[in-house]
Amino acid sequence: MKFSIVDVFSQGKYTGNQLAVFKEAGHLSTEEMQKIAKEINFSETTFILSNEPTEKGYPVRIFTPNEEVPFAGHPTLGTAFVIQQDYLNGEEKDILLHFKAGTIPVTYNAKEKLFWMKQNQPTFGKVLDSKVAADVLGLAVEEIDHRFPVQDISTGLPAIIVPLVSLEAVRKAKVNLLKYNQLIQTTEGKTLFVFSKETYDSMHDINARDFAHYFGIPEDAATGSSNGCLASYLVHHNYFNKHSISVKVEQGYEIGRPSLLHLNASQTSDGIDVYVGGQVEKIAEGKWG
Repeated sequence: MKFSIVDVFSQGKYTGNQLAVFKEAGHLSTEEMQKIAKEINFSETTFILSNEPTEKGYPVRIFTPNEEVPFAGHPTLGTAFVIQQDYLNGEEKDILLHFKAGTIPVTYNAKEKLFWMKQNQPTFGKVLDSKVAADVLGLAVEEIDHRFPVQDISTGLPAIIVPLVSLEAVRKAKVNLLKYNQLIQTTEGKTLFVFSKETYDSMHDINARDFAHYFGIPEDAATGSSNGCLASYLVHHNYFNKHSISVKVEQGYEIGRPSLLHLNASQTSDGIDVYVGGQVEKIAEGKWG
């Protein structure tokens, strides 16, 4: 099999979130895909099942080192980039990807050099106790921004969104695994996504971190799915006093993989339209086994 390695939501090579993309992988069993993902040991690895579209799109499966997931953000953009480069000769065509969570459209804006995905309509789950969230994150309860809820949200892969009062609080967050494992027994989301309006870079709007030990990812460098949940949260709770947002989110700084995600979201009569965008850099390609 041929495969590519790309950096997604990058700010240049060797930044952003790493992704391995395997092409023409439909002959593999689920067990084989899981073993390959464990061998690669990136936060996610994708498998394009066919180099020919079916139902106008490409069937794709996504695996973390621990298990298959129905949807994830940086695998969506990274896989679309590989399809555009290797199957479509770099043409600026819209690309449909068929995941277990549904079909996700991806577009490329050549002027911005950004790939954009439209995520599923958000679902807003339970509101969690702020003190419990603080305990799990090793923070004082005062470091939670109590103007807004701690909430379980999904646009395809659920995440627990936790608003914090400062960049310092984001930097201090450290997951207590015993309390984390107790918490996720009662929630749809298995990922803790913390954020604040204070940032390292004054050109950015939000700083965020994403902890997903359940999936074998202690901390993720750039999380498109969780940022889609964040975009929904920001609009739904009027975080910026707007029903339409266009913001830049920095992530991965604490683990040496600075990443930049672009979020556009707006309230409509049918719900909230959510778009997540970013740059993709090709790093390597090769043959497997």
